[in-house]
Amino acid sequence: AGELFRVTTLDLDNMDSIAKAKDDDGKELHNADYKEDFFGKPAFLTVSGQLGAETHACALGDVYTFGPTFRAENSQTTRHLAEFNMVEPEMAFADLQSAMSNAEQMLKFVVQHVLTNCQEDLQFFAKFYDKQLQERLEKLVEQPFARVAYRDAIAYLQEEIAKDPSKWQFPDVEFGTDLATEHERWLAETKFNSAVFVYNYPKSIKAFYMRDNDEDGGETVNAMDLLVPGVGELV
Repeated sequence: AGELFRVTTLDLDNMDSIAKAKDDDGKELHNADYKEDFFGKPAFLTVSGQLGAETHACALGDVYTFGPTFRAENSQTTRHLAEFNMVEPEMAFADLQSAMSNAEQMLKFVVQHVLTNCQEDLQFFAKFYDKQLQERLEKLVEQPFARVAYRDAIAYLQEEIAKDPSKWQFPDVEFGTDLATEHERWLAETKFNSAVFVYNYPKSIKAFYMRDNDEDGGETVNAMDLLVPGVGELV
């Protein structure tokens, strides 16, 4: 953490193709015209918020940040954005199990708050969107979340897909596969019928800053995703 990266969609391998910026008199300048770039201006990515929180956690214990975040991995789903706002906790002297417990407690607290204070909204959703929503939310609060290692999740998926590969949009699943929404929802809705943490993902499909697991020589990293019924990945 603490690195600074310049991000651009301009073709840096073909500098002649990049339009040059112009001054107020229309004279061409040496630098690129970033109005044609993804962010419309020079953009840099940094994890300075996380870096500051890590320092504060050493003194204060449990802290969190909330602010603009830029995604470091190439996630090709409809629920992952290049830029978004995120709550990011930092906990001193915590391991992956502690992080999962914290995520479970946070989600249950939020859902319970909704169940207690937002009944009018829930009734609206039940009428026009999902009649089972209230029941599903109550179950999420009451039932412990399942936890499964990525390797085991892949084995479960391979066993299920082998029964009838034609039912799956992405039937080719092996160690190193980045789980698609249909895989995530099957694990949460069918295999475990509850919210489920999948942890210890392959290093090759996670962001560069994830901590290597010593027990397998760094083939997997100390990371987890929380999958919930009806959605897939949530945390």
